[in-house]
Amino acid sequence: MEQYEPDLPSPARLAAMRRSLRNGRASLTRRSLLRASTGGALALGGLGALSACGIPAAKNTAGVSTDDHSAEEKQINFSNWTEYMDVDDSEKRHPTLDAFTGRTGIKVKYTEDINDNVEFFGKIKPQLAAGQATGRDLICVTDWLAARLIRFGWVQKLDPSNLPHAYTNLSAQFRDPDWDPGRAYSYPWQGISTVIAYNKKALDGIEVRSVSDLLDNSRLKGRVGFLSEMRDSVGMTLLDMGKDPAKFTDDDFDAAIARLQKAVDKSQIRRFTGNDYTADLTKGDLAACVAWAGDVVQLKADNPDVDFVIPDSGYITSTDNLLVPNKARHQTNAERLIDYYYEPGPAAQLAAYINYVCPVDGVKAELAKIDESAAENPLIIPDKAMAAKSRPFRSLSAKEETAYEEKFAKLTGA
Repeated sequence: MEQYEPDLPSPARLAAMRRSLRNGRASLTRRSLLRASTGGALALGGLGALSACGIPAAKNTAGVSTDDHSAEEKQINFSNWTEYMDVDDSEKRHPTLDAFTGRTGIKVKYTEDINDNVEFFGKIKPQLAAGQATGRDLICVTDWLAARLIRFGWVQKLDPSNLPHAYTNLSAQFRDPDWDPGRAYSYPWQGISTVIAYNKKALDGIEVRSVSDLLDNSRLKGRVGFLSEMRDSVGMTLLDMGKDPAKFTDDDFDAAIARLQKAVDKSQIRRFTGNDYTADLTKGDLAACVAWAGDVVQLKADNPDVDFVIPDSGYITSTDNLLVPNKARHQTNAERLIDYYYEPGPAAQLAAYINYVCPVDGVKAELAKIDESAAENPLIIPDKAMAAKSRPFRSLSAKEETAYEEKFAKLTGA
């Protein structure tokens, strides 16, 4: 296990944090494109302050747990992102969680206290680094942070005997990430696909099928958007160049940056954005852009001019993941909850509400009973052809992440 070493964020890392908090996925809630997120304000000051305090590196913490109290304490403390769970019409109760409690007797203290990966890491880092409990049994973080927590030895290895549905029903495209081979420590909560979205009216007959079309078609000059998240924009460009984002080299990365820089220099790219591209795309100020599928599902429902395309070269997929942190008191209960959401019924209820990529095989028939259009939407239930084009962005070392973010920040002017 890689040992955690406290340090101050590099200028490049700070730039990446600012992009994420200003206009990344955390800038809007996951259900509504119009309501501003409340999160992210503490990340820059909070993370820097924690790092500067010189928190000692954890010692021998890999897989450390107190005795599991699941049998006598029928409860789970679950931390998740805002609006990332189904709710009833009153917006006060979560039907799938209530059903889990009714079936098992396990009460779930569900807290929406994750607004940004960096901010949340700042919350839990002091306890985990010191080998102490976080007060949480289950957390949901994006793949790059999940990889970091696993490297530091700060999460529990899962017990497969408590995860029969999860093991059987996990979609093939999510089974073997390089940061957690075989899913020993994590299971996906939802997938996040990066696609090309466009406004048909704004295109006015121009065909957009690839990243090359975005970068090279002069008729789209000044009306193209890319994402402010490095892994998405560079990953999609690497794919377009015939490179595998799961295996690329430094030279490959530099070539992708150079290609994007050329488009910036000739004003082909209007700007690099987070979720705020949605307003520009809806109005037609952006004719086409690199986009997140969860946004496109909602935009399409409100605007018939908005649609998407999956490039023949493929698309980037990341995941938000469930993990059990070290010293969790209720690991078995947490594993039972993970497994519950890999049953087709609960998985379908969740997918119908939040509209992200469902990582559960066999959910389509159940989802069709709730929302037939969602069941047929490849952005929620990828068909085999779409799943085959899915590509992850490989894990980065701390050194690579700093170097790559620095180059990307220079490109975007962050």
